[in-house]
Order: sequence, then C-alpha cells, then structure tokens
Amino acid sequence: MSTPEIVDVVDCNDTVSRSATRAEVHAQGLRHRSVHILVFNPVGELYVQKRSRAKDCSPGLWDTSAAGHLASGESYAAAAKRELSEELRVSPHPVLDPVFKLDASPATGFEFVNVFRCVTAGPVIPDLDEITEGRWIGSRSLALWMRRDRAEFTATFHEICARLIWSPLRNLWTAVFCANLPNSVLRVLRMVSAIHGLSGAA
Repeated sequence: MSTPEIVDVVDCNDTVSRSATRAEVHAQGLRHRSVHILVFNPVGELYVQKRSRAKDCSPGLWDTSAAGHLASGESYAAAAKRELSEELRVSPHPVLDPVFKLDASPATGFEFVNVFRCVTAGPVIPDLDEITEGRWIGSRSLALWMRRDRAEFTATFHEICARLIWSPLRNLWTAVFCANLPNSVLRVLRMVSAIHGLSGAA
C-alpha cells in the first residue's frame, strides 16, 4: 500500500493551519496549495499535456505543461522545480520564474495556485504514468482549440488562460515568454517573428 500524500491545509490568506492527506482535502473541499508550470520553447510555443486517465482529478483532460500539489512544508518554488523534473524530465533544468498566483476557489479545486514559467530548447520527456500525450502550441491555436472544445481542458487551465490569453493584457503570453530573456535573444526572436509571422500565430 502506498503512503498517503500529506499536504498543508491553508486559510483564506494562504496561511498554513494544519496538514491532511491529499484525499481528505479533495473530499472535504479544503484550501490547499499547488503549482502549475508553463514551459515555452525558443519560438514562444507552450507545451501542453494530456493528463493520464488514471488520475483521480480531471483524468484525460489537457492541462498546463506540468502541475502538482505542494508536499507539507514545501515551498512553491521547490514544488515547481520538483514537478518539472518528475513530469517532463527537462534537461538541463531551466530557470523557473514566478508569473502570477490564483486564489483558491471552486474553479481551482480550492487550491492556491502559483504559476511559474520557463523557456527550454532541450528535449521534453513526459512521464507516461502521469501524461498520455503532449504537444507544443502557439497562443492563437490554443485559444481557438479551447473555445471550440472547452470541456477537453481542466478548469484550472481555463483560469490560467483567462489571464494568459484572454485578459485585457492581450500581450501577456508574449510578456511571460520573453521575461528575463537576454536582449540578444529577443532581437533574434523579433527577426524570426517578422520573417515567419510568429507574432500573429504564437
């Protein structure tokens, strides 16, 4: 028998009050913590994953690049690094930058969600026990897909994309992707975008 996963229960301010099993927080709708990671490639496409049908939450639905719960006592940053390594085995390990935070709500499964981003040119090797399939996709194609087949995506992914794609800050996808990239890289990306029209399709 596997050891139950222990997570922190938090209040409305994301302050830890006690610990409980993952099964307990889900069954009782208790606030807890998770991370989602947005992995971009050098041309600004996002890697999306299809969750295994063996998952107890949102089985078989499309989601962010990697995601998971914080273990009890674990920081958001440490959890993001661990989940990226466990689910996608990205190597060399990219720098993870915080992007924004979602408050716990029914839409997030009562999880406070810290969203991180990274850019990698290395291979992405999904854990087939966790992920059925994955693909790289630009923001315009993803937006059309999510509008057409809304039920194929997790509720939390919809909440994240509400800020990333459809918010009044319509260039947030580009801002998230380009954050902290060296100026030399940004100049190359602008040239590639101008030649191939990636700014409209990304």
